[in-house]
Amino acid sequence: MMLVMVPENLLIALLGAITIDFLLGDPSNKYHPVAWLGGLIGYFTPKLKDNSTNHTKKERLRGIIFSNSLIIAFGIIVHIGTFSAIHLLGSIGLIIFSTLILKITIAIRGMEKHAEAIISALERKDLVNARYNLSMIVRRNTKDLDEQHVLSGTIECIGESVVDGITSPLFYYSFFGPAGAFSYRIINTLDSMIGYHDNYYKDIGWMSATLDTIGNYIPARITAVLMVIVAKIIGADSKQSIQILRRDHNKTTSPNAGYPMATLAGALRIKLEKIGYYSIGEEYESSSIEKCKTAISIMKLTTILFCIIFSTPLIATLYLAGWWRILFGI
Repeated sequence: MMLVMVPENLLIALLGAITIDFLLGDPSNKYHPVAWLGGLIGYFTPKLKDNSTNHTKKERLRGIIFSNSLIIAFGIIVHIGTFSAIHLLGSIGLIIFSTLILKITIAIRGMEKHAEAIISALERKDLVNARYNLSMIVRRNTKDLDEQHVLSGTIECIGESVVDGITSPLFYYSFFGPAGAFSYRIINTLDSMIGYHDNYYKDIGWMSATLDTIGNYIPARITAVLMVIVAKIIGADSKQSIQILRRDHNKTTSPNAGYPMATLAGALRIKLEKIGYYSIGEEYESSSIEKCKTAISIMKLTTILFCIIFSTPLIATLYLAGWWRILFGI
């Protein structure tokens, strides 16, 4: 068995994945494993439905079995891949494999591109296109939204995506390596596809929505604190971000989404509103394209801060505790 410096290798892979994502973003869906995963979930979703009189229990049971089976199966596959990379190729294998897996679980540049498409349309005064681009990343009906609500929806999505698309995968990578990050991405993909509360999905997607809520619980709160620090660093309103975080974090249906969204609203001194559902923050200033760009900057800096303040010390501490030797069998 060749010498493998696990914490150093995991941190190199972390740096590599973040750098690649910052610079290149995601490949097209044709080549993206998460898109393939979505196709697999989409194929099985209708098969989870039941038309019998006792359909609620049957659908919920099928959803529980399906979601857990998918997470466990792919988690084991990725862990075996990590184990094999270490034992066959040593440090180089661990770095390359970890970088690739972590890269496909995070979406920094991808979120930025979606936001930029909306910003570009608004800069051209093309509200119709801006609404359409927003509809690609939110669940709400966007066809009648005015410019302020389009901007609000974009900033809300940036805030929520800091957790869903960045810090949660990094959180589980820091504890369990590539398998942790990929398992979280499966949970989040399941939730985004079947974790709805309408009559069609509420039972088959109950387990997926529950796992996503549990999975994001700690990362959402860590992320909110780091966003306050970033607000202070860049000269945004950090005091207001703390006040709005404390006051409005529980206004969303999700027990997690309100944390980054409220922090952003306070830092930017704006109101974020989903009509008929919630209003977060105070409209000290209007939402604007510049506010949206600042939200993107906060997203990026929060990512860097999370890696420095959370992931790096945790990976090192777990090494000292002997965790990585147990996990990877070295």
